[in-house]
Amino acid sequence: QVRLVESGGGLVQPGESLRLSCAVSGFTFSRYAMNWYRQAPGKEREWVAGITSGGATTYYDAVKGRFTISRDNAKNTVYLQMNSLKPEDTAVYYCTVRLPPRQYWGQGTQVTVSS
Repeated sequence: QVRLVESGGGLVQPGESLRLSCAVSGFTFSRYAMNWYRQAPGKEREWVAGITSGGATTYYDAVKGRFTISRDNAKNTVYLQMNSLKPEDTAVYYCTVRLPPRQYWGQGTQVTVSS
């Protein structure tokens, strides 16, 4: 069955960095685009970054230049490197994949940016 497991979240101070990982199984990872979303308290879930099967990347404007999405097909893992973190980046971060007709999500990992 399809599984997505995020890790790497935590509590950091503004300006610091974190790298999130999402290990997947149950499908041929290299063939599919992967995306990261986040959901802050009291807000709707929002898209953060995406990477195609070929490695092309796109980003939400608010994180462009600070976050980098990447993938390691040998490890069936997608990453989100987050630099220069801001308090407004505080959220639960989710990785997701669309395997038609379903969208699959991980359980999320909490990122808290606070001094």
